[in-house]
Amino acid sequence: MTLKETRENLDAKRAAVQAVFDEAGPDRDFTKVKSLEGDTKAKVEKLDQLIKAMDEAKIEYDKLTALDSAAKRARDLGTTIGKEPDGAVKVADKPVLKSLGDAFVESKAHKNKHVEMDVPGLNLKTLMEAAAGWDPANVRQDRVSLYPAQALGVLDYIPMGNYQGDLYKFMLESTFTNNAAAASEGGIYGDEAPAYTETSHEVENIAVWRRVTDEQLEDNAGLSELINARLTYMLKAKLEGYVLTGSGTTPQIWGANNLASVQSQAKGSYSTPDAIHLGITKVRVSAFAEPSVIFFHPNDWQDIRLLTTADGIYIFGSPIDVGPSRIWGVPVCQTTFQTENQAMVGAFRDHCTLFFRQGIRFKVTDSHDTYFIAGKQAIRADMRAVSVYFRETAFCKVTGI
Repeated sequence: MTLKETRENLDAKRAAVQAVFDEAGPDRDFTKVKSLEGDTKAKVEKLDQLIKAMDEAKIEYDKLTALDSAAKRARDLGTTIGKEPDGAVKVADKPVLKSLGDAFVESKAHKNKHVEMDVPGLNLKTLMEAAAGWDPANVRQDRVSLYPAQALGVLDYIPMGNYQGDLYKFMLESTFTNNAAAASEGGIYGDEAPAYTETSHEVENIAVWRRVTDEQLEDNAGLSELINARLTYMLKAKLEGYVLTGSGTTPQIWGANNLASVQSQAKGSYSTPDAIHLGITKVRVSAFAEPSVIFFHPNDWQDIRLLTTADGIYIFGSPIDVGPSRIWGVPVCQTTFQTENQAMVGAFRDHCTLFFRQGIRFKVTDSHDTYFIAGKQAIRADMRAVSVYFRETAFCKVTGI
């Protein structure tokens, strides 16, 4: 096949694969696919064959493209490089005399592996090599490869606000009875008797510091920015962990998994998706709330992502797809801050807010201990925040998954 024919073949294969995915839609519903015949399993197998055919067409096209590029390079080299009889090298019509090294390599002495030289002051008895102390000079690159750290993302699902006190107080309606009823003329109306309880949460402090010498800050460009970025990450990472698993005992803020009235659903003999749905239902029925996100440890979500039907079809999408980041219509956030083997189903959007008394701030001083006379600096970073869960029953932990 010619280069043009291989390109046309590749385009046809690519269009066939794309047509199947377009018909299946974002939910990958293969019952909607009309361009392939058979049941879902047969359609998936045929799609796999189309993808393999597309990959093979791409390989053939790449081979001919590489040959075409090689031919062009050969033509270019043939027209731009030649050798003159006198030994000079001609490059683009500009003669360049051979270097001493080139002349030596082509000399008879080198070809015979015998060199006779008489250079005063040069001791040829010691072999010049790296082991003798002649290592090439290498400049360290600017890149800093950071130690692996947990990815952030929990706070993307948590409403945030500002608060200027050190104790967040609000009134919680602790008792509610709907005594409204149909009333006859002159009859006694139902008496509504609500009860309210003052509830409070402490604003807590999260802090970290690092020591560094004056010379390091002065001599290493970008070091202060690196330190600030690393300290900032440490505070945010710790805050994300506390929002999910904090004990609520000073100095830790409350985490959804440890709320006093958080609901719980055990997996037991249910499948994990079924147990998650039971947790969602508990939030809807007991708290009259709608879950906004479900937090999974990546290892637990992997078990769901790999679920297959009896005939081997992946329930949560083909391996060639990213797959849905939701279950039962509720968005999923994978995070290692969530306790493993336990998912958190929560109405965070409507019934939780993370309030900041003070955002991240940095302070630098040389007044600590003997730092002033030792030429050292202490860099401190801290933040003050409180997590408030206005309706604790709007959160349910699903255990044993």
